[in-house]
Amino acid sequence: MGQLGHIDCHHLSRSVIRGQSRKLYLLCVIDDYSRLAWAEVMEDITALTTMFTAMRCMQMLKQEFKILFEEIIADNGPEFGPSISENKQNHPFERMLMETGIKRRYTRPYRPQTNGKVERFWRTLKEDLIEDTDFDSLQELQDELLKYIVYYNWERPHQGIDGKKPIEMMKIDEK
Repeated sequence: MGQLGHIDCHHLSRSVIRGQSRKLYLLCVIDDYSRLAWAEVMEDITALTTMFTAMRCMQMLKQEFKILFEEIIADNGPEFGPSISENKQNHPFERMLMETGIKRRYTRPYRPQTNGKVERFWRTLKEDLIEDTDFDSLQELQDELLKYIVYYNWERPHQGIDGKKPIEMMKIDEK
């Protein structure tokens, strides 16, 4: 556990909050081995917001499950890294990884399957929570997402880990 983390941002429908039309995003960090995940809602997808949200997600995984990532894989979106002409040291997400000693791995361009575990998380989240649902407020969305993360990590069996729950993978790793 903690050798590799997958991270990604997901755009929500503008109608996810009833009566509003605003852009909202989700960010998820998921452990490659156990599939333990943490996700949060973001109101923008700037590099700075992404960096702080990623830090909070990684901190929650550390706090709850003792997961410390050695390496993070992310796509090549501007929220995760600079353009070719920019310096990595000046990009908030890249700099946070440097400062915390986490190695950065890049996905192949236009190949979302390279980051398949978090892409599968998005599909599962959409099917289980987001699809055909709208929320009364941002707070309700955040509350329901938190409940879903608890369900996802502690109660939901995952095909990719032989029908086990992510929390069970943590216990297997401790033996």
